Amino acid sequence: MPVYEFTALTTSGKKLKGVIEADSLTVARQRIRNQGNYPVEIRETTAKTAGSRLPLLSRQLGQSIRQQEIHIATRQLATLLGAGIPLVPALSGLIEQTTNRSLKTVLAQIKDAVNEGNALTSALAEHPRLFSKIYINMVRAGEASGSLDVVLDRLAEFGENQHAIRSRVKAALLYPIFMAVVGVVVLFLLITFIVPSITSVFEGTQQALPLPTLVLIGLSTVLKQFWWALLFAVGGIIAAVRWYIATPDGRRRWDTLKLTLPGVRDLSIKTASARFSRTLASLLLSGVPLITALQIVRNIVDNVVLAEQINEACDELEKGASLSQFFKGGKWFPPMLVQMMAVGEQSGTLDTMLAKAADSYEKEVEAKILALTSMIEPVMILSMGVAVSFIVVSILLPIFEMNQLIR
Repeated sequence: MPVYEFTALTTSGKKLKGVIEADSLTVARQRIRNQGNYPVEIRETTAKTAGSRLPLLSRQLGQSIRQQEIHIATRQLATLLGAGIPLVPALSGLIEQTTNRSLKTVLAQIKDAVNEGNALTSALAEHPRLFSKIYINMVRAGEASGSLDVVLDRLAEFGENQHAIRSRVKAALLYPIFMAVVGVVVLFLLITFIVPSITSVFEGTQQALPLPTLVLIGLSTVLKQFWWALLFAVGGIIAAVRWYIATPDGRRRWDTLKLTLPGVRDLSIKTASARFSRTLASLLLSGVPLITALQIVRNIVDNVVLAEQINEACDELEKGASLSQFFKGGKWFPPMLVQMMAVGEQSGTLDTMLAKAADSYEKEVEAKILALTSMIEPVMILSMGVAVSFIVVSILLPIFEMNQLIR
C-alpha cells in the first residue's frame, strides 16, 4: 500500500504534518478530511528511494531519527511478534505508536515492502543509514531460524547496552571537559586583559625586568594581537592531522600508535576486545555463521590493525583452524579472551563465553575511564595553580626589586 506524506490544517488553523497509508492519492486526501483536517499538500514516498531520501525527509518533517528510537522500536516489534501477531500487522501497530514522523515514514515504507512479498531483511537494507550490517544480518538469521522475535529482542538489548556505555563515558568526560574549557578561557582573559593593565606600570621605569616578567609581557602581547592567528594555526594543525589520519597510511600509523603507546595501549586493547566480544557473541547467538560474523565484526572494531588480524582469522578458519589457535599466536587480543575462546570452542558455548568476556571487559573499560577522568581534575587544578602562580610571581618580582632599590 502506498505511503503518503501530508501537510494539513486543523480546524483551529494549526499546521499538521504526518504520514498516512492509502490505496491512492484520492483515498489519502479523503482519509485526512475524515480526521477533521484540511489537506494542503500530499506526496507519495516509496521504499525504493528511502535510503537516498532519508536525510531530506528528516529535514522536511523537522525530526531526525536517533538510534535510541530504533532500539525502542525494535523492542516493541519483538514484543508484538512474541505475542503471536504476524509481521505486517505488527508493523502496523508499531507505526501507530511511533511519534517520530520521520521514523513513522520509514516504518510505513518497510511495511509496504514486506506487504508486497519482500523479506524484512530486504526492506531494512533499503535504509542503510538507520540499520547497520550487524542489524540486518541478525534479522536475516532470525528469519531463517524462525526466531525473529528473539533476535529482535536481543538486538534491542545489544543496542541499549552499547548506548548506556557510551552515555556513561560521555557523562564521565563532561565535567573534565567543562573544567578545561573554563580554565583556558579564564587564563586567556587574565593574560590578555588583566595582565597588560598591571604590567603597564613597569613601562615608565628604567628598571631591567626579570625574565619571567618579560616572558609574561611577551605572551600577553602575542595573545592580544595575534590570537586569531593562533586559532587559525591550531585549527590548521588539527585539520592537517585529521586529513592525514583519514589516509590509509595515516590511519594505520594512528591505530598502531593507539595499540602501542604506554598509558593508552591497555585501554585501547580492552575497548576493542569488549566491542569484538560483544558483537561477535550477539551475532553467534542469533545464528549467524562464525566466518560471516567475523567479517561483520572486523568493520566495527574501529582499528585497521585489528581488522586485518580478524580478516586473517577468517582465512585460517576456512582452512580448518580454530579461532583460539589463531588469536593465541597474535599479540593484540588479551590472553584471557583467547582462553575463554578456547573453552567456548571445546564446550560448544563460544557465544556464551564471548558474552561473559564482553561483560568483564566492558566493566574494566568503564572503571579505567572513570579512574582516568578522576585523575584529570587534580591535574587541571595543578596546571591552573602553576599558571596562576607564574603570573603572580612575574608581577610581584619587579615590585620587590623596586622596593629594594627604594630602601
